[in-house]
Amino acid sequence: MVVQTLSRLEKVELRKVFATEATDFTPWLSEAENLALLAETIGIELELSSQEKEVGPFRADILCRNAADGSWVLIENQLERTDHLHLGQLMTYAAGLEVATIVWIAERFVDEHRAAMDWLNEITGKKFAFFGLEVELYKIGDSVPAPRFNVVCKPNDWSKAVKTAALQNELTETTALQLRFWTAFKDYMLEKKSPVRCQKPFPQHWMDHSIGRSGAHLCSIASTWDSEQGVYSSEFRVELYLDGNNAKQWFANLMAQKNEIEQQLGETLTWHNPETKKSCRIYVRKSADFLNESLWEEHFSWLQRKLERFLQVFGPRVRSME
Repeated sequence: MVVQTLSRLEKVELRKVFATEATDFTPWLSEAENLALLAETIGIELELSSQEKEVGPFRADILCRNAADGSWVLIENQLERTDHLHLGQLMTYAAGLEVATIVWIAERFVDEHRAAMDWLNEITGKKFAFFGLEVELYKIGDSVPAPRFNVVCKPNDWSKAVKTAALQNELTETTALQLRFWTAFKDYMLEKKSPVRCQKPFPQHWMDHSIGRSGAHLCSIASTWDSEQGVYSSEFRVELYLDGNNAKQWFANLMAQKNEIEQQLGETLTWHNPETKKSCRIYVRKSADFLNESLWEEHFSWLQRKLERFLQVFGPRVRSME
């Protein structure tokens, strides 16, 4: 029997690699590959907007856009344990920049600040999210140190969505079922290691997925309205949703490639461009029994296949449009 020889991970002090936050750690985190690692950890696709963003007399470390919905994401860094000063700055920055997501990164989170972030996630509506992450560096032998982000506090998507819906008297039997559906679907996509990222599950008939560009995203639909027949009957859709000032032009650009796109996808799409709305949709649909939970695995599989094909075909086109 041959006994394998394995190396050991060695922890590296942050200050040995990053002398300062502003001139070393923040520029490093702003690089595309490192920002992608952070995005993967928190489940939000990030587009860098600026570093050292001025907010009154202060400077926020990193400001990003959530690629799925265009909302602001603020990232604040510390190379030591969390303190009251940075917690106060986060609140100031959030108010001044009207951000929807706060990401606080530190070497170590003390219990008081972890509790404060958990409390903020409890009392705010579904529009806001607070993440606390500890950052570590490790190496093997003489290797280059590798980073690891550990989530110590994050929004509780299920309980927060239920609480918000209940407060707004929205949690009907159908919306409660939709919340369970999207929560299970997100778990399914994670298990399948799908390249399509799922956003927060909420008690509603849709779930958004980033395509890597503000003003455009993919969307999964589990509806009790049949869009083809115009009657109350369950259907599923996967669509590319375009919104904002560029939506009409982007739709026209894609429409010019209609034959090529449908050939790549291997099916005919519905191209929806209402004159009275700024938003446009391109989608595929199927009639299906959403209310029957025993069929959910089958529906998950269909949504996964269509979403991944949409990401593959539309993703490069949307990201390259001006």
